[in-house]
Amino acid sequence: MHDGNREFGYYLAQRGGNTWDGDEYRRLEPVEHPVVRVHPETGRRSLFVNPGFTSHIAGVSDAESRGLLDLFYAHLTKPEHIVRHRWSAGDVAMWDNRSTLHYANRDYGDFRRIMHRVTWRGEEPVGPH
Repeated sequence: MHDGNREFGYYLAQRGGNTWDGDEYRRLEPVEHPVVRVHPETGRRSLFVNPGFTSHIAGVSDAESRGLLDLFYAHLTKPEHIVRHRWSAGDVAMWDNRSTLHYANRDYGDFRRIMHRVTWRGEEPVGPH
């Protein structure tokens, strides 16, 4: 279950809502996504879970869900799966959220971090058949 309120619920409550594509949102409804997602362009499979949005795995007990998610998160954060960008002035970073987990370390010292998020309307996540 993908629950946007885990990351954006407080933000929406503080602002009294937000408008996306002309629709007003005051709360985000949890959505069921596959745990394994097939990339629509490459056909590659990837884990489609993250600690910020995944609340639990549907169809299993809470204990099983927690155990599986802990295993998946440990796998995702293995050193061989991590790319660490060392920022320099003028750098631009882009990634494909369909197959990338990302995290912003607060290690830019006294420099101001400027981020502009652009989100394209994408396809519904699809799991393996």
